[in-house]
Amino acid sequence: MVSERYATGLQTMDKVVAEAGAHTREYLKQTVPDLERLLVEYPFGDVYSRPGLDLKSREIATVAALTALGYALPQLKVHVYGALNVGCTKEEIIEIMIQMSVYAGFPAALNGLKVAMEVFEEKCI
Repeated sequence: MVSERYATGLQTMDKVVAEAGAHTREYLKQTVPDLERLLVEYPFGDVYSRPGLDLKSREIATVAALTALGYALPQLKVHVYGALNVGCTKEEIIEIMIQMSVYAGFPAALNGLKVAMEVFEEKCI
């Protein structure tokens, strides 16, 4: 039985991270199904679905946070795709990386920029 949280989360996750999120879900379904359910229900079913911020604003915050962390590069890649999916431009994503150089340092910003450039190349933008 699919919970309402899961259904809402899946719908929101598909809007944001689309195919990149589907790959993560499929991997987790095969390895740790409970984590797959939690990944869909909590961030996307509970948080991303909240009123107050649109999906583009949420992805800007997510890309900034993952860039600042500096060690979550696979997740950053998924969310750079997500940011593009919800209306961010290449230029806006680059500006996020530049902004993070101030608060997270150049190494984190440069690593984030490298990930973003890989996504831009894959999407031919």
